[in-house]
Amino acid sequence: MIRILLAEDDDAMRNYLALALENSGYEVDAVGTGLDAVPLLEDSDYDLLLSDIVMPGMDGIELAQRCAEISPRTNIIFITGFAAVAMRGSREQPYSKILSKPFHLRELVREIEALFDTQISIKV
Repeated sequence: MIRILLAEDDDAMRNYLALALENSGYEVDAVGTGLDAVPLLEDSDYDLLLSDIVMPGMDGIELAQRCAEISPRTNIIFITGFAAVAMRGSREQPYSKILSKPFHLRELVREIEALFDTQISIKV
């Protein structure tokens, strides 16, 4: 089973994504800040870091950089509602996918499937 660490500061978005991804067959640990994500990365193995870019404390770019140090095999997908931030993310983490909010769950699952070359049925 693919393990996902979700870092999203918006409670409603985090809860929705975690539930939807779990219902689609993924194992998900969800946290509200980048700072909360770091200890999980240190203690567990994740296949994917799904992170908002704009978060208080440690933003998603900084979190991705820490993730690359701690767990270099963990893939990264960014989610953001800010186009300018997405451009910054693509410059600073060029091997990461960026999804702009709003996006449909199907789009996110397609990106995960492509990343891991799997076929997951979407249960929303």
